[in-house]
Amino acid sequence: MVNEIIKRNGITFGIATGIFSSLITATIYAIDLNLFTSWWVGVLIMTTYLVIGIVLLSKTKKELNGIFPFKEAFTTYFIAAVIGILISTSFNIILFNFIDPAAKDTLKELTIKYTISMMQKFGTPASAINEAIAKLKENDPYSIVELLKGSVFSIVFSSIFGLIMAAFFKSKSSSQE
Repeated sequence: MVNEIIKRNGITFGIATGIFSSLITATIYAIDLNLFTSWWVGVLIMTTYLVIGIVLLSKTKKELNGIFPFKEAFTTYFIAAVIGILISTSFNIILFNFIDPAAKDTLKELTIKYTISMMQKFGTPASAINEAIAKLKENDPYSIVELLKGSVFSIVFSSIFGLIMAAFFKSKSSSQE
């Protein structure tokens, strides 16, 4: 059975992360779709998720009076990550498939332009650029299926990140594991 503090904090932070992610997506959507391909926005968002994870695990460890085995630390992070990803993915599915499906096409074109620009900066041969563009044109990264696939990848990546975070935040005494 999962400790009530771990469950409560995981759910609370998961909902907060999901809402935060949805608000960021909505804000970028409302301001300028070009921001979806901006590297600094990605760095800012990743930094924010890191801070949220640190706050979540610090708060939970404190509420557990410092007794925070690795498994509980990982479970706390995992619950929050899965809930946040599911909320965010649901929002993206609704936004890009029901509210404004045309935005998917615009984002696809922006992604293609960005990819061409980046590949040219790195001196990629034209044949490789053409091949990459052909693959991008075949895909619909904002389709329901692709968004769901992306959420699975996000859960896997978050799990790996959660393992690292749990290792840092676990209790130091080996007798508590």
